[in-house]
Amino acid sequence: MLPELFAGVILAALVLYALLGGADFGGGVWDLLARGPRAADQRRVIERAIAPVWEANHVWLILAVVMLFTAFPPAFSAIAIDLHVPLVLMLVGIVLRGSAFVFRQYGDGGRASTERWGRVFAIASTVTPVVIGVTVGAITTGARRASGVPPSTLDLSWLGGFELLVGLFTLALFAFLAAAYLTVEAQTPELRDDFRARAIGASLSAGALAGAAALAAGPATTRFADRLTGSWWSLPLAGLTTAVALGALALLFTRRFGLARVVAGSQVVLVLLGWGAAQYPVLVAPDLTIASAAAPAATLEVVWPVLIAGSVLLFPSLYWMLRVFKAGQR
Repeated sequence: MLPELFAGVILAALVLYALLGGADFGGGVWDLLARGPRAADQRRVIERAIAPVWEANHVWLILAVVMLFTAFPPAFSAIAIDLHVPLVLMLVGIVLRGSAFVFRQYGDGGRASTERWGRVFAIASTVTPVVIGVTVGAITTGARRASGVPPSTLDLSWLGGFELLVGLFTLALFAFLAAAYLTVEAQTPELRDDFRARAIGASLSAGALAGAAALAAGPATTRFADRLTGSWWSLPLAGLTTAVALGALALLFTRRFGLARVVAGSQVVLVLLGWGAAQYPVLVAPDLTIASAAAPAATLEVVWPVLIAGSVLLFPSLYWMLRVFKAGQR
């Protein structure tokens, strides 16, 4: 019971990280791609949206990692060793992105310095989601672990066609989510339409990349694909996800931005729930399951009271932070 509960907590933390931190990464993508006469205004909207929460959203990734190494130490060890290269790249990207955002916002090096740090922020925001997706793809296939070859920094077996397409899909999904959020944050009709067009384009790109990833999936994903397409929940989930994706596009086309933001977030939630359901009960393919990777019962029994106590502090703190900083922007 407890291992399944903690695996659910990890998935929930990843969902929240995608909804909040993923949108921040997507904002950096649109910062990089800002063009036209309103490019500066687009970047100001992005800065205004990200500034109150941009670093706090990493708490969900931290929660997922802490739960993994506490409740499932063999799975944490396998990921940290076999996928150390993409994990290091991801961490470097997160650090560069955060540092560059601070230096751009509060540095005093003049316009050239501000623009330089802005480029670092935008590029790191664009590259990091790809690496996150590649890591998720590598965990899904387990190709690196199944090879039985000791991991090497020069070994790029974790970067196959399927994994790369999952990375690009992650980038498109985060960009779509950010653009949908920014349609609400923008204060003029012109800027709302700018982000509306970007959201529609990113949504269509995400759909195309999802299809390409499915076509690129090899034998290593057979178990995952069988559960994703052949389980009792497969058809209802696929139908609901498709309906929600089309609904988000329809709401964007009709400029119902507030509702579109909610539906876009729901689409991301359904995508991750589908991945988690298809992956179950495996944590790291091909052989590390929730049961086999679980920590001793004595450890798990200590974790859940700490988790509850931390939640009592975490959720009210985040709510208060959002209320204070968002109110200060009005």
